[in-house]
Amino acid sequence: MRRITWVLTMVIAFSMLLAACGPKNSADVVKDLDQAVTKMESYKGSGTMTLHTGDKPQEYRVEVWYQDPSYYRIALTNAQRDVTQIVLRNDQGVYVLTPSLNKSFRFQSDWPENQGQVYLYQTLVRSILNDTSRQFVDDKDSYVFDVAANYNTQTLVRQKIWLNKKDYAPKQVQVSDSNANVVVEVKFDKFKFDAGFDKKAFDMQQNLNASTLNSQGTILEVDENGQLVEKTQDPGQADVSGGAKDTAAEPENNKGTEDSVKLPAMNEAFGVIMPTYLPEGVVKKEEKVIEGSENSAVLLRYDGAYQYTLTEGRAADRSVSLAANGQVIDLGFTWGYLTGSDQETQNLAWTVDGLEFNLTSNNLPAHEMIKIAASMQDQTGK
Repeated sequence: MRRITWVLTMVIAFSMLLAACGPKNSADVVKDLDQAVTKMESYKGSGTMTLHTGDKPQEYRVEVWYQDPSYYRIALTNAQRDVTQIVLRNDQGVYVLTPSLNKSFRFQSDWPENQGQVYLYQTLVRSILNDTSRQFVDDKDSYVFDVAANYNTQTLVRQKIWLNKKDYAPKQVQVSDSNANVVVEVKFDKFKFDAGFDKKAFDMQQNLNASTLNSQGTILEVDENGQLVEKTQDPGQADVSGGAKDTAAEPENNKGTEDSVKLPAMNEAFGVIMPTYLPEGVVKKEEKVIEGSENSAVLLRYDGAYQYTLTEGRAADRSVSLAANGQVIDLGFTWGYLTGSDQETQNLAWTVDGLEFNLTSNNLPAHEMIKIAASMQDQTGK
């Protein structure tokens, strides 16, 4: 009898051990994710984001830094044009930086808590935790979740998220529209939790100096450790922040010469870029050059169900810090800044390839503004 009891005890213990070491289900992973994101102190990730919204896919390099409690740095680089924009959050506010133009805009905002981004780990985990009808697949070395998308657009409705089984780091994200077409895709090639940062990694001025020229003609950029380093043609490159020399190879598209950041003259003409999306009941009424403008500005006027104007002009090469009551808008291919409200004049502004765009209206909803701006991605000036 004792022998039978002992055997049963061993069988039960062994069964419990197998259960503990067995594959995790959706509830197990969700519980782990909830605990992990609560305790998370920092991370650093990079990858490629592809937008399937134009005539052909557009690729962008994206680099994401986070440090508890609310420091963020996201660098978005157009792979074809080698132009970088940075959105930064620190104790002073939220900044949208265009280093090649030495321009900065500052907001008092709770971004990104008030809107999600497909490349932010917190956003991905939150979407998994909040969707009680989530779908789950155990796929080789990944856990795959299919959940509702919660982004600042009505176009994106579902997303699939691949997480590494070992540490729950994101591997891939696919965001789809209502027809199950993949609109946005992010593939991470690096992701590290508990990343260390230089004390000035989230400093506005240091990041604004990234990829610009100093008085000696040396290119300055923020390296992977968050330190400002000189990029010269010499194999040994000095760290102007006082750290060790950085001998890493330059990115493939970074020429390391003044030509790589040379901008057109302010009065140089450019091809007007036309939005491919118009709200229903809206037509273009007017297109004209703004007389007396120093930056070849053009105004497009639209009328009908909504009335709005769109101006395009050369972006001035200057540093501007504006404390604006607005919000940062992720347009996919760049960031915009929206000011005003539905009860007053709203303005959506963004900068791409040395051109500055301003979309202004008294009655055009913000989501329509975003759709118009997004439709101008990868358009050729006429």
